[in-house]
Amino acid sequence: MSLLDRIKGDVTYLKGALRALKMTTPIAKNPTRIFPVVIDELAGKFGDAPALMSDRERFSYRTLSERANRYARWALRENLAKGDTVCLLMPNRPEYMAAWLGITSVGGVAALLNTNLIGPSLAHCIDIVSPRHVVVAADLAASFASARPLLKTNATIWSHGESAEYPRIDREVDALPGHRLGVSERPRLTVEDRALYIYTSGTTGMPKAANMNHYRVMLATCAFAGVMDTKPTDRMYNCLPMYHTSGGLLATGALLHHGGSVVIREKFSAREFWDDVVRHECTLFQYIGELCRYLTHASPSPNETRHRIRLICGNGLRPDLWREFQARFRIPQILEFYGATEGNVNIFNFEGKEGAVGRVPWFVAHRFPIAVVRFDVERQQPIRNAQGFCERCAPDEAGEVIGKIINDPSKPGNRFEGYAADSQNESKVLRNVFEKGDAWFRTGDLMRKDANGYFYFVDRVGDTFRWKGENVSTTEVAEAINSFPGVKDANVYGVAVPNREGRAGMAAIMCEGPCDLTAMYAHLGAQLPDYARPLFLRIQGEIDMTSTFKQKKVDLVKQGFDPASTSDPIYFNDPAARSFVRLDAALKERIDKGEVRI
Repeated sequence: MSLLDRIKGDVTYLKGALRALKMTTPIAKNPTRIFPVVIDELAGKFGDAPALMSDRERFSYRTLSERANRYARWALRENLAKGDTVCLLMPNRPEYMAAWLGITSVGGVAALLNTNLIGPSLAHCIDIVSPRHVVVAADLAASFASARPLLKTNATIWSHGESAEYPRIDREVDALPGHRLGVSERPRLTVEDRALYIYTSGTTGMPKAANMNHYRVMLATCAFAGVMDTKPTDRMYNCLPMYHTSGGLLATGALLHHGGSVVIREKFSAREFWDDVVRHECTLFQYIGELCRYLTHASPSPNETRHRIRLICGNGLRPDLWREFQARFRIPQILEFYGATEGNVNIFNFEGKEGAVGRVPWFVAHRFPIAVVRFDVERQQPIRNAQGFCERCAPDEAGEVIGKIINDPSKPGNRFEGYAADSQNESKVLRNVFEKGDAWFRTGDLMRKDANGYFYFVDRVGDTFRWKGENVSTTEVAEAINSFPGVKDANVYGVAVPNREGRAGMAAIMCEGPCDLTAMYAHLGAQLPDYARPLFLRIQGEIDMTSTFKQKKVDLVKQGFDPASTSDPIYFNDPAARSFVRLDAALKERIDKGEVRI
């Protein structure tokens, strides 16, 4: 990077960081000004201007405030005490945000349930927060019914919409007044009080309920209002799940703080995406990486370049897709960021550096105590030196990203808020890292940082594996596979092979049509070192994803390369044939016995 480029990058970074700082600095100085209070203020300022819009309803700022206040009075009428939890199982819509705003405005805690969960997973998410009430949308009644017999908690169940079994909360709320709550109605709350439970994606096990206090809600919404430099003329297209931070706080609150509006779609549709964006005259959209991949693989749309988008903001846009996506859809600016709902590591790529998830320049490093430490893939732990301390990685060396936990009232953003279940907290904290007594939050992500302070994602801890004495990054292998013509997506993981050290590479791939596996063999031979080339391929019709488009690997790893475990065809990387050959029971048995050279 030239000196001029570095100076330009520093200036761009500073402008973005100062905007975010301007928005977030007042939070701690006004501890009773929580987000529901802000919504009431915005209703007075913007009145009938559009705030939230969907196919179900349209809320102005005034309507949003009034609807939230009705939910607040419902909570008070039900004697909801400070800290009591209400679970919400509702689809994306303006009403959903009004519900949690109202509940949290009077001290309740809203647990935002994943609408895709059923049975044991849904029951687990409800039970771990011990709710007093559960609100279920009528169109999700079947999902809840699958979990109801498994619940250990004794909560009151409410239906939002028609139900023959439960009382209707929407009718109860309709009958209550919507004017601003009086001083005697609203309990004294501060930004330190808990507001939400937002669940982790559950890619490697049951979801965890991350604590979100009112400070975190304000920090997320205010920071991104500054980061994206939102204005009253901006309109966000939000098709991400509102039970997660990106769709529920960043894409909504960042616009509301400055008088903008949000178009809410219930679920993402690649076919209708650009039509929606153009029809609603959106200027922004929030993304996650796989959403961009789906759009890139979709058939061309006349509207994909007729939009008014000025900026897109999100996380997980893979380097192999970045340039193609930006060029094809004519996106003026991509603002990639990295963060964790419950954590203290938040970085931004203000400059639009291709492939980088964020940057911490040297001149602000003291404000963002983030480190990349050397990591032992086999032990799944950071490496300790002879003195028992961790070691920082050299530039461009991959390691785990950690953030220093600072329990200072003036720096609440540097804390680790933890989970509803205290037993889950300690595994995310690394102690005695660089000195006795210090504590750092473990992100669980492997990254490398270059000499200019840019961070690049490498892999999830637990996804990277060792084979033939080398570390294999699933992300790197997936990028090589995805660059082969006809491959729509690849999910890479390591599988155990009898009598072999480490784990062999395996990839579940989805193709547009028939895949030339001989050409694939040659392609991967040119793209990857021997140890990183997948030993097995599994052809799938669809890649199994979470609701936020994160690939699921647990079941794939358990099934391994056994052709009897699936109806999907599995292929073996055969050097003799210089191709991938169909794996059957006989070939698997020979591999298990060590009769095949791998």
